Amino acid sequence: MQDQPRKTLGRPAKPARSATTGSTSHVLSKPQVEFETIEIKADSLAFSLVGAAQAVAYVLEGTALPQALTRVFTQTNALPQARGAIQDIAYRTMRQVGRVDALLKIMTNKTPEPALLYGLLCCALTLLVGNEGDDEKAYEEFVVVDQAVTAATSSPHMVFAKGMVNAVLRRYLREKEELLKLVMKQPAAAWNYPQWWVDQCKTAYPQDWQAILSCGNHAPPLTLRVNQRVSTVAAYLELLASQQIGASQIGPFAVRLDRPLPVFSIPGFEAGVVSVQDAAAQLAAPLLDVQTGMRVLDACAAPGGKTGHLLELADIELTAVDTDPARIQRIHENLARLKLFATIKEGDACRNNWWDSQPYDRILADVPCTASGVVRRHPDSRWLRRKTDAAQLAALSARILDNLWRMLKPGGKMLMVTCSIWPLESEAQAAAFATRNGAQRLDAPGQLLPSLTKTSESNNEHDGLFYALFQKPMQN
Repeated sequence: MQDQPRKTLGRPAKPARSATTGSTSHVLSKPQVEFETIEIKADSLAFSLVGAAQAVAYVLEGTALPQALTRVFTQTNALPQARGAIQDIAYRTMRQVGRVDALLKIMTNKTPEPALLYGLLCCALTLLVGNEGDDEKAYEEFVVVDQAVTAATSSPHMVFAKGMVNAVLRRYLREKEELLKLVMKQPAAAWNYPQWWVDQCKTAYPQDWQAILSCGNHAPPLTLRVNQRVSTVAAYLELLASQQIGASQIGPFAVRLDRPLPVFSIPGFEAGVVSVQDAAAQLAAPLLDVQTGMRVLDACAAPGGKTGHLLELADIELTAVDTDPARIQRIHENLARLKLFATIKEGDACRNNWWDSQPYDRILADVPCTASGVVRRHPDSRWLRRKTDAAQLAALSARILDNLWRMLKPGGKMLMVTCSIWPLESEAQAAAFATRNGAQRLDAPGQLLPSLTKTSESNNEHDGLFYALFQKPMQN
C-alpha cells in the first residue's frame, strides 16, 4: 500500500470544501447513502466504481480517505482484489476532483444528487480523463461507460439516474477537447487543488510551484527501508532480482520498487527485513546520530516508521509517545514485525504527565502539520484542509517543541520534522523556536520539496519534508 496514513491530531475532519469555489458543497452536506447494491458481481468494474464512489462521497463529507475506505470495505466484505480496485479508483479520483467537478458543473448545470451519484460520476470521469503520469488509461473508455451505467442501475439510490450517467459520460467523450479547454481556464480545475492552495504555493515557491503541484497529482512510488540489523540494500536487491521484481537503490537504506506491490507480496516484509517508508522520511533517524545506550524520545510517534528505524540503527532506550490509542496500536504492530522493543506510552506531547522526569539524549519531534508535503500520498487532504489550518497547527507545534525542549539533556539534540511545505510550519517555525529557546541549529536538510526525479545515483524521489536539527547548550 503506497498510500500511507498521515499523522492526525485525533480531531474530527472539517467539513469538505467545494473543489472549485472553496465553500461547503450543498449536496455533500446532506446525509450519506450507505453502500448497497443489487445483483452486481463483486469482481466487476461496476462493483468497484460503486465502492469508490461511496468512499469519495464520504471524503467530500469530511472523512479522511483511509477511514472512508475502511468503512466501505466493512460494508461490502469485498475480496482483496476488489478492495485494491476500489482503493485505486478512489485515490485516482481524489487527485482529479477539481477537474471532474468542473466538468460536471458544465455538463449538468448543478451538482448531481445524492452524493453517491456525484461520487460515481466523479470516479467514472476520472477514469476517462486519466491521471498525470499514466502511460495509458486504466480502462477502455467503452468499458468505463458501460460499467458506470451498470453501477447506477445496480444501486437503488442511483437507478433513476442511469440515463443521465450514460448521457454525461458519452457527452464528455464526444466533446472532451472543448470541455477540457473550458475547465482548464480555472486554476482549481487545471491544477486539481483548491484556489487558495494554488495561490499559497505560488507565493511560497515562485520558481517551483508548478512542479510541486504537479508532483502531488502523481501516484507515489513504493519505497522500502532495508533493516540493517538483518540485511543490506545490496543483498535485498539481489533477492528482488531473483524474483523478477525490478527495483533500485535511492538512499543509504532506501529501495524503490519499479512497480508498487501489495504489502503482503513484498519479499521479506512480514519477516521484518524491510518496511514501507518514503526516502525523505528515512533521513530522520540518521540525522539524530543515536549511539548505543542513549536515552531517546520519539514524540508524536505513530504509526512507528521512524521509531523502528531508530531502533534498527543502535541499541537505545527508546520511548515512543502518541495521543491516539488506535494509532499507538500501529506502533506495537510495526515493532513486533521488526522484533524490536520500545516503551510505548499514550500521552500529549504538550504535557509532561507521562514523562518520568529523566532527560533524554535525543528527541525526535515529528510535529503535527497540514501534511501539504505528502499530498500525493494523501490526495484527499487538499480538499479537507482549510487555509487557516497551517497557522493553527503551527501554534500547536510550537507548544510541543517548547515542552519537549525541557526534556532534553544539555548538549543533547532534538530533530524537528514536518511533512509540510508551508514556511509557516517549517522554516519560520524552526527559526522562531531557536530564538525563543537559545537553541543552536546544526546542519540538516531544511526544506525538501516533493520530487519526481528518478535516478539511482541519489535520494531524489521523495515527499516534501522539512528537517531542523537543534542542540541544547551545555549548562554553565
